[in-house]
Amino acid sequence: MKILWIILLLFLSTACSHKPTYAQSKGITKEPYHYPNYKIIKPKRICKPNRANIKRLLLKHIGKPYVWAEEGPDAFDCSGLTYNIYARMGLYLPRIASEQAKVGKHIPFSKVRYGDLIFFAKNSSKYAPVNHVGIYLGNGWFAHASSEDRKVTISQFSEEPEYRKRVKLCRRYMSIDEHRYYMRCNVPLKKMKITDRRYTTPWRKGMRLPRKAVP
Repeated sequence: MKILWIILLLFLSTACSHKPTYAQSKGITKEPYHYPNYKIIKPKRICKPNRANIKRLLLKHIGKPYVWAEEGPDAFDCSGLTYNIYARMGLYLPRIASEQAKVGKHIPFSKVRYGDLIFFAKNSSKYAPVNHVGIYLGNGWFAHASSEDRKVTISQFSEEPEYRKRVKLCRRYMSIDEHRYYMRCNVPLKKMKITDRRYTTPWRKGMRLPRKAVP
């Protein structure tokens, strides 16, 4: 009888054990979240590239917190937002704003359309480098992850004219008819080290927000 009880206990302990994750089975140690997390997590493509999907993806993120070096899904910095939205459509831009500004078709500000990216400098000086990016929505509106507002928000050039003074250039990544994509770059780009959630942890909803927007 004692032997039967031992066999039963062994069976139950085996049946209740959890199946190891992929990372555990490969001996991978997943790093916990530390701010800022500069490891780039590549989003999976979930839809086709078109302006309707840009709108659909963007609306899911309005109001989410601004966290430096994050590319979603629960928090973003400015270029993390644009990187995530375009990557979800299978168009993989560089991760940071200054590098995103090197890719795509240059468009005059007067010709920007929904979904084009607008790149800003820190100030109105022509020598100031790109340090911010937003997604144009039409009629002077653009969406961006704002370090000042500490969230993904929508701004209007006429209401915040300082943004207009800071516009450095604009880029388009898909044609007006959405049949062609402009992903070429004629200048060197910094190499991006891409990882995924098996190895690192993004900022998640419920975590404490960093005290400073920019470290």
